[in-house]
Amino acid sequence: MEMDKKLVIPGDFLSDDVKQADEGTHVENGKVFSSVFGIASLKDRIRVVPLSGKYIPRAGDMVIGVIKEIAFSNWIVDIRSPYEGLLHISEFPRRIESADMPRYLNIGDSIMTLVKDVDANMKVELTLNDQRLRPVKEGRVIEVTPSKVPRLIGRGGSMIAMLKNETGCNIFIGQNGRVWITGKDKGMDLAAKAILKIERETHISGLTDRITRFLKEEKGGKPKEKEQKREEPKKEEQEKKETEPTEQEEKQEEEEEPMPAEEEKEKEHKPGGILDELLGNGK
Repeated sequence: MEMDKKLVIPGDFLSDDVKQADEGTHVENGKVFSSVFGIASLKDRIRVVPLSGKYIPRAGDMVIGVIKEIAFSNWIVDIRSPYEGLLHISEFPRRIESADMPRYLNIGDSIMTLVKDVDANMKVELTLNDQRLRPVKEGRVIEVTPSKVPRLIGRGGSMIAMLKNETGCNIFIGQNGRVWITGKDKGMDLAAKAILKIERETHISGLTDRITRFLKEEKGGKPKEKEQKREEPKKEEQEKKETEPTEQEEKQEEEEEPMPAEEEKEKEHKPGGILDELLGNGK
């Protein structure tokens, strides 16, 4: 990160030169202060670009990046952040010469990469030296607000496990809000729809159940095993009631019944790292 840019919070002192004050700042007692949480640019004019919803990289984050430039011995990578990522040639899994860099990763290519280090000046170093990391050559990548990533993963990986079960897709969620989906076309379409629905509805309670119902409806009807499970309760209800339950009552009862996918995902969830699980054991 250039020295003329820095991360600031509201109230941070920026300058004594009030004539240079611009967007995202306020002047008090002849001094310029930040009025928002964001990136302060101190070159020419003093302004602060707000970071609401932006991804701030941290060492250890796994992200999806896009190659935007090739410099001498470095790929410059867009990681959906105010800060660019640097992937040095030595962090590529095999030894290559600088002249051959475009043959391996060219402008516009996507990569699943790891934030190796972030220094005090927000220089972001990336690596591909890990068996979990690789270029993204198949499937599709969609984007969600980075702050919604924890809800997309779910508690203990519950939401993402359910999405994988219901769509038959492998899904990797980068901390920067890029989501890599691989699978059959119909499954990828369904996964993308569900992920964007989750992003829109994170503030509404009962999200996991609602997304599960949405996926089952999109696939066209109820699963057979659920119908079999419901046969016995329906018989008992017929004995207790003089008339058949109405369609509305059945629907309400069905919505309240726990989804089989919830049981399956609990069996599948193991205490290992969630990112390893999301990668489908390195496939």
